[in-house]
Amino acid sequence: MQSASRPVRVPLPRRWPVRASDIVAILAANGALIVAMWVRHGGADHLTSPGAFLTAAGQVTALLGTYLALIQIVLMSRSPWLDQVFGMDRLAWAHRWLGFATVWLIGGHAVFTTVGWSLGDGRSVLDEVTNLLGTYPFVLMATAGMACFLAVAVSSVRAARRRLSYETWYGIHLYAYLGIALGFAHQLVVGTDFLGDPVARLYWIALFAMTAAMVLVFRFGQPIATTLRHEPRIGSVVTEAPGVVSVYVTGRDLDRLAVRSGQYFNLRLLTRDGWWRAHPFSLSAAPNGRSLRFTVKDLGDWTARLQAVTPGTRVALEGPYGTLTGARRTHQRVLLVAGGIGITPLRALMESLPARPGDLTLIYRASRESEVVFREELDALAAHRGASVHYLVGHRGSRQMPSDPLDAPGLRALVPDLRDRDIYLCGPFRLMESVRASLKALGVPASQVHLERFAF
Repeated sequence: MQSASRPVRVPLPRRWPVRASDIVAILAANGALIVAMWVRHGGADHLTSPGAFLTAAGQVTALLGTYLALIQIVLMSRSPWLDQVFGMDRLAWAHRWLGFATVWLIGGHAVFTTVGWSLGDGRSVLDEVTNLLGTYPFVLMATAGMACFLAVAVSSVRAARRRLSYETWYGIHLYAYLGIALGFAHQLVVGTDFLGDPVARLYWIALFAMTAAMVLVFRFGQPIATTLRHEPRIGSVVTEAPGVVSVYVTGRDLDRLAVRSGQYFNLRLLTRDGWWRAHPFSLSAAPNGRSLRFTVKDLGDWTARLQAVTPGTRVALEGPYGTLTGARRTHQRVLLVAGGIGITPLRALMESLPARPGDLTLIYRASRESEVVFREELDALAAHRGASVHYLVGHRGSRQMPSDPLDAPGLRALVPDLRDRDIYLCGPFRLMESVRASLKALGVPASQVHLERFAF
């Protein structure tokens, strides 16, 4: 069992002086500048016919679609600035919906441009398509890029995601990079903003270069540097409950690794069949400078493989990521609400959050007793820190639990001073949404409710 003693202090991740409004303003200003450059190049000067209107619409949708595609890549570049401001789950949400918008804009570009040119040339739409694909190789290249985006969009639809493994879904999403590269080559050769204006050409090249730099630095450079610096390895694997193990990662100078309780890492086993797969796992114990503990439930092939990993196996650490930390705290008193294996980051927070006796309360929801993880540790921490723990175990609708214990009346009965607390949530999506609805009904401000989702 992890000791309930005071954890060793480790460096905290740097706080960047960046606000959400700053980032949104920069992105909006760049979008406005892109449209302004199109106007400056005469894009709006010849709107004298339906064909010209459609062709102009095709140009604007191409420019904005390409810009949104770059923003998508930036959002998922694992930038510490963006993670600090928005959190990875909100970035993933924005990335997903911008992805659909990108596909609609690029598809609109193809339709508007083709129909506009067909009207101008006096050809049928089918003849115009044949002419464009057969005459201009870079149009064929752009069509292949659009097919890449369509594949990514289809795999992102909820019904498709439920049928795909994480590895398959992730592999399909890599085609977005190919789609952007093909679209960029198309723009450089036939884009009206590139052909006659070297400043616009340089501007767009700079946008692509900065996007690529962020990906290279944060998705590849930083994880490689962290792994080389700390040489992490599997120290031990300890069974916590049926199908649940804690994996202890040891390494060099872990007391110099900046990390907060509540954050997570992407773990990548450096083995022949594991180096290309990474999955997110939260710290389940406060950083102690000696090891990092991740508690893993067997949910599929990769998690089963991780549970059986041999001590001494080298791993790559990507992170830390996440904003489910004490840095978001606004009140002295805190309520932690966990469901199932979602206890992992909240157990670490319960250990490390500065608090007086009575400030910390944990509600732990599970369907059956065997799903309760860390009961002994949680009881020991509660006794050590003067915290309260409520175990809500059972199936809703059963004789023992006829109603939802986390509905508004249930929460108010367990924690009467909810409005004076920060609330941290982690667990299944439905549980978190249900608790959020209960808190809203009780008048708890959304700014006091903190959660992160890890579904792909």
